Amino acid sequence: MNKFRNRVDAGRRLGQQLLQFRGEDVIVLGLPRGGVPVAAEVAKALNAPLDVIVVRKLGVPFRPEVAMGAIGEGNARVLDKRVISLAGITEDALRTVEREARALLKSRVERYRKGRPRLELAGKTALIVDDGMATGSTARVACQVARQLGAARIILAVPVAPAHLLDTLTEPDQVVSLISAQDFHAVGQYYLDFSPTGDDEVVQLLDASVDQEVQIPGDAVTLQGDLHLPGHCEAVVVFAHGSGSSRHSPRNRYVASILQGAGLGTLLLDLLTPAEEADRGNVFDIPLLARRLTAATQWLGDQYGPAVRVGYFGASTGAGAALWAAADAGSPVGAIVSRGGRPDLAGPRLAAVRAPTLLIVGGADTQVLALNRAAMNGMRALTRLEVIPGATHLFEEPGTLAQAAKLAAGWFTRYLLPARNGGPLPEGLP
Repeated sequence: MNKFRNRVDAGRRLGQQLLQFRGEDVIVLGLPRGGVPVAAEVAKALNAPLDVIVVRKLGVPFRPEVAMGAIGEGNARVLDKRVISLAGITEDALRTVEREARALLKSRVERYRKGRPRLELAGKTALIVDDGMATGSTARVACQVARQLGAARIILAVPVAPAHLLDTLTEPDQVVSLISAQDFHAVGQYYLDFSPTGDDEVVQLLDASVDQEVQIPGDAVTLQGDLHLPGHCEAVVVFAHGSGSSRHSPRNRYVASILQGAGLGTLLLDLLTPAEEADRGNVFDIPLLARRLTAATQWLGDQYGPAVRVGYFGASTGAGAALWAAADAGSPVGAIVSRGGRPDLAGPRLAAVRAPTLLIVGGADTQVLALNRAAMNGMRALTRLEVIPGATHLFEEPGTLAQAAKLAAGWFTRYLLPARNGGPLPEGLP
């Protein structure tokens, strides 16, 4: 018998089988708990976002391991009438089991998501993954939930399932199973290690898979971005990079990792399309860049609501665009950090910026340092200048980028995460 070493091994093998879906608008949905480690590996293989569909088995009262149905988010329910009839389950008994299961389902949703928004399924392909199927009840209700949430297409993928079951599933549009078992007794018989998956492991896997590629409509183009949302996200820092850089820049990604470690969400964004970047005039078109940044900010608000605070991290010309956008009346931006930036490019709009602003400049970047000092004279918001000794414009000298990232994390933590203000601030901050 072909066996999987564990759920990670099963997920890697399943991911290879599903590579045809790489590049499509797919969201991978693990079924907690055991399906999530499998789904996490599938999501890695497809470079797709990972989420969960929380479902709960309805067990026969005197034999809870036997499923007589399942329930899921959105009041979805599937019943196995054959099992209910054979077990002699009354309506009252069924209601009791379902009431208890609903309470557990609600608590699991709260635990797994931790305030994290559910990924939008409308118009997308939902790839539902479990560690195996025995009766199919859980899988069926998961497909129902995905359909209720607007998924355009539903793929059900598992490492193993009984051969006779696969042809009976009508809820998904397609079923993928690595092993179609003829002599099936239990999912665990196909694993060398089928130890239980805990809630903590599910949460860790979801927290580790919060990065997603996003497309943001803005100013007659679609902007490409990489979004990281930690559990219970309270604030997101939007990156506005400068000329010659992109959301894939190792410097930007390093700074983003430091901010993420401080509990902040990040949105690394390309404000220009590749074709637009070829025209150097666009790189210095600060009003254009600012409009795109404003569009991304509005998108964040539409997606996650006003409870998620927004900050701007700008580098070079991106800092000028960040300050220009933050000067708009009613701007929700709560804090700004400029690294080697050109705040002077925001011109007279500097006086309208209200968000606390930290200017970080390399001590050896003398021309930009002078421009930052001059720009401070035109600002009315709380503004601080930090000079990193020996650093040049790109902060390439050993340790200088780390210093800048630490300062940025401290600034954003102070002004975007007010609930944490009771703790000590990083050295050097007011």
